[in-house]
Amino acid sequence: MLAPINISMESLNVMTLAPMLIPVVGALLILVIDVIKGGLHKSLYVVLSLLFLAMDFFSLLDASALFTQNGTVLGMFDVMLVDGLALLAQFVIVIASMLFIPLALTHKRFHEFSYPEFFALFLFMISGFQFMVATDNIILVFVGLETSSLALYTLIAMHNRDKSFEAAVKYFTMGALAAGFFSFGAMIFYALTGSVEINKIALVLAANGYADIGYVLVGVAFMLAAFAFKLSLIPFHTWAPDVYEGSSAPMAGYMSIVPKIAAFVVAMRFFEFLVHSGIVWLDIVLYAFVIITMTVANMWALVQTDVKRMLAYSSISHAGFVMAAILIGTTQANSALFLYWVLFTFTNLGSFSMLWISRQKSIPEHQMSDHSYDKFAGMIKTAPVAAMIMGLFMLSLAGVPPFALFWGKIYLISSAVTSGYTVLALIMALNSAIAGYYYLKLIVYMFMKEPVMGNGGHMYVANATLALKTIIGIAAVGTIFAFVAINPLLEFITAFVYNSGY
Repeated sequence: MLAPINISMESLNVMTLAPMLIPVVGALLILVIDVIKGGLHKSLYVVLSLLFLAMDFFSLLDASALFTQNGTVLGMFDVMLVDGLALLAQFVIVIASMLFIPLALTHKRFHEFSYPEFFALFLFMISGFQFMVATDNIILVFVGLETSSLALYTLIAMHNRDKSFEAAVKYFTMGALAAGFFSFGAMIFYALTGSVEINKIALVLAANGYADIGYVLVGVAFMLAAFAFKLSLIPFHTWAPDVYEGSSAPMAGYMSIVPKIAAFVVAMRFFEFLVHSGIVWLDIVLYAFVIITMTVANMWALVQTDVKRMLAYSSISHAGFVMAAILIGTTQANSALFLYWVLFTFTNLGSFSMLWISRQKSIPEHQMSDHSYDKFAGMIKTAPVAAMIMGLFMLSLAGVPPFALFWGKIYLISSAVTSGYTVLALIMALNSAIAGYYYLKLIVYMFMKEPVMGNGGHMYVANATLALKTIIGIAAVGTIFAFVAINPLLEFITAFVYNSGY
């Protein structure tokens, strides 16, 4: 008879679970409050959500102090992984969520924010994303992926417009397909190595000298397709513009940031060892994904007549741009990925929040869509402050110095040049120039065209509550004064990435 195994609580290191459990507890508390006393005002749920996100943030600060002292920390039978990548990604997830949730304090007609379930699902979704990034166990990655995705599908549908239901169904269908690809890829790697931990998979494949290269490539193809769906890389992007259009503007902005940073981190963990293994085929395919996604998404963005769809294609192009960091695979490139995405968080969430200000209950006859370019014509005369702020975000997205994304683009392009990817760096610079055209197109409409008959100043400030103005103000300040914080932020990011072995 086998002797019982004694496991101490200290060896489990339960504290590694704290950042993920805090939002789960918050979500359950909101549901319990609603059961006990229904019909409470949404401001209570906003405050509770912010409170638990703040607790999550402070638990991450504690975990980062532990990481700084002891390096990578494992917990819960070594399935939880607290390293620099996990901490950086969770900081982005939690901060972006704290910027998003106050946007719920808007007019009553945006009814999805009046449901307690919205806030509970939102917190469950954040916990799922945190589980994704804080492990190298493929099974736990899958659990986090599905937890976050199932919550997100419902949040999109709760917007309750015709296009919202269509968007939720499309996202669900494509997400199910991506989950299937991920499962098949994981199955192949488990069959080859007998492990579901990415680190051990890398060690076993290297020890075998990649003898089963055919099966490895099939597994990589499945995994690459799964990540391409989540990152909306071309040709797996087809869901993105329709889903962004069907979602509320802030939710579309949130979707362009948080799910993608989680997917980037998992992709970085998975493809990093494969990129350095000398598999030429993978380099070629990743190179193609990066160039095609950047370029083709820019081409589609050029011909859009709706600002929201233009920003959706723009987000796809940015994802392709940042995917170059995973192809390059150096510490500088990986640090550039996080720097770029932190700066992108402020700029893109601000851009979509500006669309939230100008959302209309009914679309006038002269407009083809809710956010057509005509709606923004002459905005400098009807709403000058809003026009200047929107223009600021467009200049930043275009990479115009000294605004936020300029520094992210420069550092990412320089990492490509340093690693010998000179042609890639030139293509990235060229795509940034092309993107400048459709961002400037909106600025031309706002500053150089006359207002279209029927446009009124009221439509641009329809939902400008104090909370919304505050969030947009924070985004604008972060976009303008990013250059002040670039050096300390980059040093912080690089230390965490380097100490994680990436």
